Amino acid sequence: MGVTSMNLLVFVLFTFAFSEMQTFAGAKIDNVSCNFRKSPCFTKKIQCPAECPLKSPSDPNAKICSLDCASPVCKAQCKQSKPNCNGRGSACLDPRFVGADGIVFYFHGRSNEHFTLVSDPNVQINARFIGLRPEGRTRDYTWIQALGILFESHKFTVEATKAAIWKDEIDHLKFSYNGEELQIPQGYLSTWEIPEKKINVERTSNINSVVVNVQGVVEIYVNVVPVTKEDSRIHNYQIPDSDCFAHLEVQFKFYDLSSKVEGVLGRTYQPDFENPAKLGVAMPVVGGEDRYRTPSLLSADCGACLFASGEDSEKKNNVIEYGMMDCRSVANSGNGIVCKR
Repeated sequence: MGVTSMNLLVFVLFTFAFSEMQTFAGAKIDNVSCNFRKSPCFTKKIQCPAECPLKSPSDPNAKICSLDCASPVCKAQCKQSKPNCNGRGSACLDPRFVGADGIVFYFHGRSNEHFTLVSDPNVQINARFIGLRPEGRTRDYTWIQALGILFESHKFTVEATKAAIWKDEIDHLKFSYNGEELQIPQGYLSTWEIPEKKINVERTSNINSVVVNVQGVVEIYVNVVPVTKEDSRIHNYQIPDSDCFAHLEVQFKFYDLSSKVEGVLGRTYQPDFENPAKLGVAMPVVGGEDRYRTPSLLSADCGACLFASGEDSEKKNNVIEYGMMDCRSVANSGNGIVCKR
């Protein structure tokens, strides 16, 4: 009888301990889901993998758990919280793009001018270029200093502020929404969003890095970096002491593009796009300055622009949803980077 009672007690204690372990484990492993209605993963709750159990880890250098809402395979993945400059949908350096087809190309544009990166009926993304032309050069060296995003009747900007000397402890990001400057508190995971939650911004480090999410349209990882003296020496940029040319590294993840999408980067998402960049060339440069030049950061006026604000933005067709691709893949569909909290 005593043995039986003892066995029962041990069983009860074991069951309680196991239950507590499960609760503890559940508190430490997040679920991710998609609120994008066209997503194959809409409303599904997917458990994060053990390698990256949290959507918003306390360590900004840790990998985050995310879900590719455009992929037919609803599986949580581990991602870095900064742009992958070698991944599809990225634009970094001076500026070096990786198209939806995985091909690297350069688009130099001109300093202090604006160019359309993506133009579609429901979204317009422009970039302001900054740069300089050293003596003896035939073109400007340029970098992306700001992005202007138009969707529906809204306008959002993110830009790198000018600095003579780069200081890691200073935030070099500036934001605006519908013409009003935004003050997004510094600090990892600090967030801003509009009431309708159609756009939100989350800091992915204490300063200088954010992800911008236009719901169901695009997610953009943004990071601010300077042109270093070593970069200047290697490439002979001849950067002056008065300006470190702080600029943006970006990577895009698109969810809802039409088959006619245009722009320096956007055209690479067309199903029948043939990249004019010459394979095997060290710096394959593509043109299009005249087709993609806009008069301002928040203008949709260009030779190839498709964006229509307000109700007209809903009159689109031939919708294509692009999945996240491994940057080493040879598949011919586009990708960017996923941001999920």
